[in-house]
Amino acid sequence: MSLERTPPYLQVVGTLKAKIVSGELSHGDALPSVRELAAQYEISTATAQKVHRTLKAEGLAEARQGAATTVSTRKTLHRTAADRLEAALSTGRIYTDGDYAVITGADLSTPPEWVADLLGVEEGGEAVRRARVTHNSDDQPVSASTSWFAAEFAESVPALLVRERIVGGTPSAIEAATGRRAVASEEASTAAAATEEHAQALGVAVGEPVSLSRNVFVDAQGEPVEVGESVAPAGRWRVHRS
Repeated sequence: MSLERTPPYLQVVGTLKAKIVSGELSHGDALPSVRELAAQYEISTATAQKVHRTLKAEGLAEARQGAATTVSTRKTLHRTAADRLEAALSTGRIYTDGDYAVITGADLSTPPEWVADLLGVEEGGEAVRRARVTHNSDDQPVSASTSWFAAEFAESVPALLVRERIVGGTPSAIEAATGRRAVASEEASTAAAATEEHAQALGVAVGEPVSLSRNVFVDAQGEPVEVGESVAPAGRWRVHRS
């Protein structure tokens, strides 16, 4: 495989990042060695070394003396809503091996004003709410999130109101039942202080820094299919792929 654009090391970093985020490369897996990277991507050993240094600097890899450079994500990687949607559409799975979610709420509730505006819910109206805490393979909570859906889905996709994981994720379940396919996501994030609810879900102290995100999954017509909010502990990298 050759690289046509420059700088070459960023192209290789991007390829490896995509494999890490998708779970193709899991925590603890050995990355290709400098010699292997140089041969596979037809780059110099100095450039291949820069690939390793970049991934380590971004908290996605670690090296131990006398050992291979390995993937390191349990304490550093935050998979975004966009990552989950891409995984659902491409593999039929929301979570990578070892990760799992505990559904903590599934009901019809009055949504926050910003959610109501996006879903077109009138004042005092209800929407389907699903709340979850996602854990890694070490059983550590890595994010807490709440997703909202139009109330009509309560009848057409009854699994949304059951406090059990939906195999393949909510986007796949909605598409199967209604034909509406989430094809893109819009996401915004900010730094915030952990509330009591955040602290309880993530095992952090009230007031500690957290990363707060709001996301919208939209269909081909640009209409919202799912609206959500998630929170993750500070110190986790969000990987953007372009």
